[in-house]
Amino acid sequence: MTRSTRQRERELETEESEEQEGVRECPECESENLVKSSDRGELVCEDCGLVVEEEKIDPGPEWRAFNHQERQEKSRVGAPTTQTMHDKGLTTTIDWKDKDAYGRSISSKKRSQMHRLRKWQERIRTKDAGERNLQFALSEIDRMASALGVPRSVREVASVIYRRALKEDLIRGRSIEGVATSALYAACRKEGIPRSLEEISEVSRVERKEIGRTYRYISQELGLEMKPVDPKKYVPRFCSELELSEEVQTKANEIIETTAEEGLLSGKSPTGYAAAAIYAASLLCNEKKTQREVADVAQVTEVTIRNRYQEQIEAMGIHS
Repeated sequence: MTRSTRQRERELETEESEEQEGVRECPECESENLVKSSDRGELVCEDCGLVVEEEKIDPGPEWRAFNHQERQEKSRVGAPTTQTMHDKGLTTTIDWKDKDAYGRSISSKKRSQMHRLRKWQERIRTKDAGERNLQFALSEIDRMASALGVPRSVREVASVIYRRALKEDLIRGRSIEGVATSALYAACRKEGIPRSLEEISEVSRVERKEIGRTYRYISQELGLEMKPVDPKKYVPRFCSELELSEEVQTKANEIIETTAEEGLLSGKSPTGYAAAAIYAASLLCNEKKTQREVADVAQVTEVTIRNRYQEQIEAMGIHS
């Protein structure tokens, strides 16, 4: 075997191993920016648009469905696992409808038997006190999240935080509702969904002071790295509730950016700061709202708005 042949074989082996490891590049422009198109099953270069591979194996189902009912009838798998249920959704449930597989009503004897089975099914789903604790806490998180109107991802994160707190034994000496509410507040901050402590305490059965104390404790113990809340995240929601225009919203964001660069935001409440910026922007854009109206929406006092407003217009060089 000649030297060139051996060298070529080694190159082929290297190429095969690179393909197996997923290290690929475009043969046209040698770029490594290759993306997979899930709808067409192609591997495409982002830089030059060359289709590197096509006819990929489709991991989806072999059947087609055109509405939710058809999808439910044809699907042969259950719901995905979720952290929002204490058993992660892996256990079975007995339906409350007293009907058989064909939709026909069952006899009274069978109904009483199903009632007993349903009762025992609920009992055996929680095997110890820890699972009962988790079941109650996760149902509380789900209830509060629904009342706040936060997305599913926040509930998942809050459930994971509570599970970690339970595993680290941080619940001892504290109420389940308090830790569950604190986990939800932490999840809102981690996911960038602006919800103030006042809004959280309104849907909770725990006082604001206890929520704040428990939140600081679990975030410190679990090492949750929380960035300061950006007041600009409150502006769209507050402006929407006050029925203010896009112009006011843009002006309020501009006021927050300009004054924050000068260090006025340090140590201030983000909700109060956003409310003052909206009040100032509404005056500048001739869509005047009273301090009481803005304070009610932002759940802060009028005094807070007056103080922040004065600081902001002075920093902007505007004379009231």
